[in-house]
Amino acid sequence: MPMILVTPLSYIDQAITRYRPSHMMTLLSPEHMIETPNGIDAAQHLRLGLNDVSVASAGEDPPNADHVEQIIAFGRKWDAKAPLLVHCWAGVSRSTAAAYIVLCDKLGASEYKIAAGLRARAPHAYPNPLMVAHADKLLKRDGRMIAAAESIGRGKIVAEGECVELPLSADEL
Repeated sequence: MPMILVTPLSYIDQAITRYRPSHMMTLLSPEHMIETPNGIDAAQHLRLGLNDVSVASAGEDPPNADHVEQIIAFGRKWDAKAPLLVHCWAGVSRSTAAAYIVLCDKLGASEYKIAAGLRARAPHAYPNPLMVAHADKLLKRDGRMIAAAESIGRGKIVAEGECVELPLSADEL
């Protein structure tokens, strides 16, 4: 089944071994960026250096429109024949935002259903609001992505998320 996997950094080796993803997104602060792990083709690995902040002025490397354009373009190149692995440091904010963005782009105007499915499968998810806002504008969603992400709330507070499987189907989310 086509799916997006969301994990913390600490789980990527296990996820690669268990799920054999074809593509991988790394969303880490620039100073914590990793090399492409074994089992992933470097050409299929998007590495974005950005801090997990929700206000553009709150850090040296906040998520920006260029980062989100790269996420969208990378998601469009993924053929979904094997899983897409998306991770950040904790698997809570940047990675859940990237997964939400790719799902909204691939599944169309099902923002609320996608956000609700994300919450059901990842009680800890808190999609980075700045990334979602950039995506909402780039995908011309007129605030629907923002409102849907806000509708699921902050989520369960955790130090680190778990591996989450997100099917590439609005009906299965």
